[in-house]
Amino acid sequence: MVLLVPAIAAADDGTFASYEQRGWGWLFLASFGFGFLTSLTPCVYPMIPITLAIFGARGENVSRGRALALATAYVGGMGLTYATLGVTFALIGKAGDFGTQLANPWIVFPLVLLFLALAASMFGAFDLQLPSGLQAKLNQVGGKGFGGAFAMGLVGGLIAAPCTGPFLAGLLASVSTTGNAAMGGALLFTYAIGMGVLFWVLAAFAMGLPKSGAWMDGVKSTGAIGLLFAAIYYLKPFIPGIRTIASPEWWFLLAAIGVAVLGIVIGAIHLSFHGPWGERIRKGFGVALVLGGALGIWMWKMTPKQHLPWLHDETAAFEKARAEGKGVMVDFSATWCNPCEELEVTFGDPEVFEAITSKFVPLKFDVTEGTDADNDRKSRYKADELPSVVFMSPDGRVLGRINTKLEPDEILPVIGKATKQLSGGPTASAK
Repeated sequence: MVLLVPAIAAADDGTFASYEQRGWGWLFLASFGFGFLTSLTPCVYPMIPITLAIFGARGENVSRGRALALATAYVGGMGLTYATLGVTFALIGKAGDFGTQLANPWIVFPLVLLFLALAASMFGAFDLQLPSGLQAKLNQVGGKGFGGAFAMGLVGGLIAAPCTGPFLAGLLASVSTTGNAAMGGALLFTYAIGMGVLFWVLAAFAMGLPKSGAWMDGVKSTGAIGLLFAAIYYLKPFIPGIRTIASPEWWFLLAAIGVAVLGIVIGAIHLSFHGPWGERIRKGFGVALVLGGALGIWMWKMTPKQHLPWLHDETAAFEKARAEGKGVMVDFSATWCNPCEELEVTFGDPEVFEAITSKFVPLKFDVTEGTDADNDRKSRYKADELPSVVFMSPDGRVLGRINTKLEPDEILPVIGKATKQLSGGPTASAK
C-alpha cells in the first residue's frame, strides 16, 4: 500500500482539483502520497543524520520500540508544523501567498539564522537543548529524548519546505477555498504523516547502528554541511546571478566534484573544530570546499544547455506571434520555485528548444514578489500554482497547459498537441 500511494500521486499533474472532485477520501490519500514523495527529495537529506542521532545513535541502549516511539514524536512535530499551515490558510484563504514568503527577507533571514545555528550545534559549537524547565516536564511525560525529537520534527518540517513545490502549494490552494480549519489541519497533518514514513523506516534500523563515537561526529559534520547548503538555498532569491556562474558542460561538473572530494580529503568530515588550531583551519577550509563543490554540482544540474529567447512584455509577445504566425508560450515562474527552474532546464534540451521556438514565442512572467499585477496575470491565465506554463494562440485560445516539472520526452507530446491545435484544432480549455 505504501508503494502504491506515491504511484497514484505521481500520476496526477501536480494539482489537487481532480482529487477534490472525487471526494475527501481521495484528497486525503493524495495528501499522504505527495507527502511521501516529498520525503524522497534532497531538502530532506540534511535531516537524516539528525534523525539517526535522535532515533538510536546516542550511545544508549535503544530498543526498536523506543526508536519507533521517538520517530513518532519527530513526525508529530512535523505534523504540527504542517497542520498549523493548513489551519492558517483555511482561515485566511490565501494559499497563493505561501510561496512568495520564500522571497520575503523577514521570513527567509530568520530561517537562515536557524539553519546556521543548527549547523554550528552539529559542528560542536554548543549543545542545542530545550529550556530545562520545559525539558523536565517533557521528560515526565514521555521520557528522555521525546521532547527533543518533537522539537526537531518542528524544524524538519521547515527544512523540507523548498522541495514541497507544487505538492504543498496545490494542497494549500485546495484548503484555502474551503474555509474549514479542521479539515485544513487534518489534510496537512496527513501530508506530514506521508513524509514520516521515511523516518519510521530510519528508526526501525537505527537501533542496529554502532553507538556514538568518531563515526557519529562525521555524520554530524555531514548533516551540518547539508544545513549550510539549505541556508544558501533559501538565500538564492537574494543572490543575483547565482545561476549564471555555472556552465552546463561536463568539465564544470567534474571540477565541482573534484573540489568537493578535495574538501573531504582535507578534513571536512573526519576532523574536529575542537582540535588544535591547525586542525580547525583544515576542517574549515575543507567544509568550504565541500560546500562550494556541492553548490557547483547543484548549479550545473540547474543550468539549461541553452536559454529560450524570452520576452517579458505581454503585448509585444502576442504582436510578434501574430506577425510570425506562431503561438505564445506563457511561463509563470519565481526565484523560490525549484520545479520552475527544473522545467527551464527541460526547455534547454535541444529538441525541446527547437519544438518551442519553431512554433511559439516564449513569454515569461516573474511572479516572485506576488504583486497585484502578478496576481492579476495569474488569475487571467488561470495559473494559480507554480510551475505553470500556458500555450496560447495569437487570438487568445488556450492550447495546452503544464503544471509540473517534465522531462524532455514527457514535454514534447504536450508541445506537439498544442502545435496541432494552433493550426485550427479544438481548444484545450477556455482562458
